[in-house]
Amino acid sequence: MVTMSPDLVTNPSPVITTKFKTTTYITPTSTTTSASTSAAPDTTFTTTPAKDSELYFEVMVNVTITGDCDPRQILSTWLNSSLPDNMMVLDLQLLSRAQRHHPNLQSNPFTADKVFMFRVSRESCIFQVRVMKSLSDSQEMEAQIRSLLLTPYINGSISIATKDKDIQISRILILQCNAETHQTRKGLFKWPNTLGGKNAIQPCPKNPLQSATRHCKLCLSTYWLDPDLEDCHLVVETILDLDHVEVTADNAWAVVEMIESLLRNHSTLSYQELFTVLNKLEDIINLSRVTPNMGQALINIISDMLESDSDLLPFTNTILNITETVGDLMVCYEGSATLVAPAIAISVVDVVPGQFSSLTFGVSSDRSGTKPEIFINKYPFNGTVAFIALPSALQDKFPQNSSNQRPARVKFQFYGIPMLFNSSQKGMALNTFVVSASVTNASSPIKDLDEDVRVTLHHLIPNTLHKDVQCVYWNFNKNNGKGGWDDYGCKKYNSSPEYTTCLCDHLTHFGVLLDVSRTPLDPAHEQILTIITYVGCGVSSVFLGITVLTYTAFEKLRRDYPSQILINLSLALLGLNLVFLVNSWLSSWGLYGICVAVAAMLHYFLLASFTWMGLEAVNMYFALVKVFNVYVPSYILKFCALGWGIPLVICILVLIVNREAYGSHLYTDVQHSFEQLDNSDNFCWLQDEVTFYVSVVAYAVVVFLFNIAVFVVVLIQIRHMRVNSPAGTRSGLMYDLKGAVSLTLLLGLTWTVGFFTWGPARIVLLYLFSGLNTLQGLFIFIFHCLMKENVRKQWRIHLCVGRFRLEEYSEWSNSASVGVMAKPKSNPPRAPVPSVCSVKSNSTDSTSASSDSSQRDSSCKRPNLGLFVNSLALPRAQRNPSGARAPPSQRGMNPTPGWRNHLLGQKEQR
Repeated sequence: MVTMSPDLVTNPSPVITTKFKTTTYITPTSTTTSASTSAAPDTTFTTTPAKDSELYFEVMVNVTITGDCDPRQILSTWLNSSLPDNMMVLDLQLLSRAQRHHPNLQSNPFTADKVFMFRVSRESCIFQVRVMKSLSDSQEMEAQIRSLLLTPYINGSISIATKDKDIQISRILILQCNAETHQTRKGLFKWPNTLGGKNAIQPCPKNPLQSATRHCKLCLSTYWLDPDLEDCHLVVETILDLDHVEVTADNAWAVVEMIESLLRNHSTLSYQELFTVLNKLEDIINLSRVTPNMGQALINIISDMLESDSDLLPFTNTILNITETVGDLMVCYEGSATLVAPAIAISVVDVVPGQFSSLTFGVSSDRSGTKPEIFINKYPFNGTVAFIALPSALQDKFPQNSSNQRPARVKFQFYGIPMLFNSSQKGMALNTFVVSASVTNASSPIKDLDEDVRVTLHHLIPNTLHKDVQCVYWNFNKNNGKGGWDDYGCKKYNSSPEYTTCLCDHLTHFGVLLDVSRTPLDPAHEQILTIITYVGCGVSSVFLGITVLTYTAFEKLRRDYPSQILINLSLALLGLNLVFLVNSWLSSWGLYGICVAVAAMLHYFLLASFTWMGLEAVNMYFALVKVFNVYVPSYILKFCALGWGIPLVICILVLIVNREAYGSHLYTDVQHSFEQLDNSDNFCWLQDEVTFYVSVVAYAVVVFLFNIAVFVVVLIQIRHMRVNSPAGTRSGLMYDLKGAVSLTLLLGLTWTVGFFTWGPARIVLLYLFSGLNTLQGLFIFIFHCLMKENVRKQWRIHLCVGRFRLEEYSEWSNSASVGVMAKPKSNPPRAPVPSVCSVKSNSTDSTSASSDSSQRDSSCKRPNLGLFVNSLALPRAQRNPSGARAPPSQRGMNPTPGWRNHLLGQKEQR
């Protein structure tokens, strides 16, 4: 025997009754009622007496089939041959295992919608029989049907056998479906009284040329099946179309189903759509019985609205009142009932006033989008996000039982969407879920209780910095009736980074506010600063990328130390800008691990930028100030180890010591001067102020104090060199000004403006700070690419065509940043001179003189500084008194690359 598990089949198709001897319709069915029946649970059916010549019976039978056959066909053939002509089968259906209700029926191995071959199988079926000529006693007719079905049936190798205990025959007394009004999205349909087994036909409201059909299922409890509305067009296409639908007690369920269907296609609801839906929900509650099923459907709709990206603040009080009314009017439950949806939960508990001592309500949720779990009279445990303990003093507020008053009832509500509630206090943010408790038909307002109500709420963001928290309740009358937070009658009992416990002398909606107060900006200024920041970072990223490509693509530009340091600084700034630009987008994913990684990367590139600015200052100091016998092996390699290694060590230490220091902002914070301005609620950055001030502010202070000192020393050195330069070689004020601006930008001195963004000039300095620092990459491109002659020459040599193209020539090195002069054609011999390291104050080179060519390239190497801009005017080295050039042998030497050689070559070209 082949055994197959049957499929559970629901929503059967309507079956049109014909004479069994001609055609038999066999369909799998379900004994459950249709959706339209559940939509009108109070519908009743009247018993229609049959004609004297007609009787209706329902027969359920279990048969044993032997032989290889198709059960569909063999059962039809069996009934066709076993029953006489005066008996008509109206509907024959095979039953699946879940559909069998008779205790004597065996399991069904047949799947009704597929054809299989069996040797021996047990089948269950149900059908209705109409007897055209009735006897004087219906029991005799039942006995005749039973006798006919018990007669053995043999058809070749196939046989069907039944037992008396496997046959159940019942007379059908309800023969018609009563008239019913059915409200759907395709219009209002009024179905008339219809005999069982017949179809009702109604024209479509929007396209009357088409029609809708509905079958009246004839059985022991004759009922309507779902209507066939396939040919009808939608009448209620949008949420706003609900305004034309009138809610009644009969169509309340249908309107609920329409709202649920419409909300599935909307992630955001407009003000008018929210207004329409909430109005319909109020009508449904007022006109229908709020059973647990109806209440659950209403709670699901409200949960969908809370989870949408809609502005719910104008409707906060309305939503709270609707959920409160659902708990007040709920019926058909025993003792207690709980309705749970992903964003909201309601519990109602009936109490006996004289026996009430205390009552607790707890909510557990993992905040991952799953439904919260509700616990009554169970104390908090790990995972509890909200908890209320009601005192025994509350029993004095319960109503006294009387014949015209409902019993005492306590209602609890939980809201898992904090954004439903708007904080009315500046600088305070809701940092918990919201929970409430109330009493139905209280004998007096529940306030000034002798014993406090204890409320414990879990912080959404751990209060690791121990900021001030405030226990508050939702006051419906604040803000001109829109509602707002108030602290009257509530006080903080204790608070930890994870939880806060409040004590209140009244019942309402409770929450905990966290002090996130900063020095807020005017919204208009904040928006402008945000635009400046993002535009500046985007522009800087583009030009920093061009700068890096230019210096890495052209080998002659990156020969000297300053160019190599410039490349690393540009890479650090480029990483900082790019991470900032994608920060809000990545943090909006809501993944804590990604947010920590983004915040750490932003921290790393910010510190790396500061570090390379400091290394620029170190290189200037070695090249311009400490020029005597400075030799550092693996100079750039050590700079890279410091420039990229120090920030990495700091970030790793932060992650080890306090990983929670990285996270996402709940609100805009513009107080941190070194953090790029952002008005997004989702921004990953340092959350711990101690970590921020130690690892960012203090680090920046040290770097910029050193840079300022070097900047001043360099300016003094340049001043001395310019004073000692011969007449006619001194440059003008504009050359000096360009040089000073270039040094300021390269050393990052514009970042120091952030230390002064307070006081009366705060707004002006914030604009200056945002503009200068976000466009730092653009300024680097202008001063170190666009205004450098050797960079422009490389562009013309490699990128230009036609008459703009510049042919590369051997004397290019005269103006190259490495400052290597071409060798002369002849090098007459000279007397050997001992090799010494000499640096004269009026010389541009520090080299070793040597008599042989093998020693020409030897020098006392030191860190060197390339020219920042071509216009930076510095005095060249003095020539010999006679004005003649240096000897050829001296001109043929390969001096150490440096900013002085580079400057000398540019001066000679001019």
